Amino acid sequence: MNNLRHLMSPMDFSLQELDEMFDLAADIEKNMKDYSHMCDGKILATCFYEPSTRTRLSFETAMLRLGGQVIGFSDAGSSSAAKGESVSDTIRVISCFADICAMRHPKEGAPMVAAARSSIPVINAGDGGHQHPTQTLTDLLTIRSLHGSLEGFTIGLCGDLKFGRTVHSLINALCRYDNINFIFISPEELRVPDYITEKLDKLGVSYREVIKLEDVMPELDFLYMTRVQRERFFNEEDYVRLKDFYILDKNKMNMAKDSLNVLHPLPRVNEISVEVDDDKRAAYFKQVQYGLYVRMALILTLLGIKGRNTASDKEDANA
Repeated sequence: MNNLRHLMSPMDFSLQELDEMFDLAADIEKNMKDYSHMCDGKILATCFYEPSTRTRLSFETAMLRLGGQVIGFSDAGSSSAAKGESVSDTIRVISCFADICAMRHPKEGAPMVAAARSSIPVINAGDGGHQHPTQTLTDLLTIRSLHGSLEGFTIGLCGDLKFGRTVHSLINALCRYDNINFIFISPEELRVPDYITEKLDKLGVSYREVIKLEDVMPELDFLYMTRVQRERFFNEEDYVRLKDFYILDKNKMNMAKDSLNVLHPLPRVNEISVEVDDDKRAAYFKQVQYGLYVRMALILTLLGIKGRNTASDKEDANA
């Protein structure tokens, strides 16, 4: 257990470790078949106390693609949590059955509580409005793959910047790279929290806040759209008033660079018009694919399983 590692936040890995993981993910993309038996005999438990489609299925597919198996639950109501079992007890039980666990929970910090009691690696697959680190790894890999690096670009983050855990995680992760210029696009009610702007000020990171998306479209290398999340609002009236504040359509896309890439953590509601899907700059479904590769790389990394033997590895071994 001394070498046991978890993923609670993207900050749990150094920049060098992230680079190695992204290199592994890029190799998986090119050589998927070579990884199809890497996790033979291993079991992933997906403990999802909160609804999810992409994240849960992405984790399950990642393990199956690696040759492993999957157990778990997709709803707290179908687990012993419905009987009052604690997260601590659940993870102790799961540790008897599985080799690694991906956990999503509506309460902030719940996966960290699980990690403290677990004898297997635990991956935070989203905890309330707090963190969503594997989405952030997906976003970073997507940006690196499309831009060629994780330095030197302007990214606009648009929509719900107050409650959006994907946004908070991504900003914190990108702060560690050089020459990133943030533009925060949101209504006053959904502005990025003060603790984030205070951190950016302290680090000397460039950012500005605007309300109108049209005002900044020509400047952007990446546009990260987010939905206004009904489940984070305390009353329906505020949600209805703000849910259609931003809609990305062809007219707005006409204002942008040819090199723009549009990202979205999904699910979308109507903040990106379906007419944008055919634009070559729409990268949000590519993003989903990168999410599979990076979760495969993460599972291998946390289980301590080395990547496939490349030609250079064989040369080193023979040296």
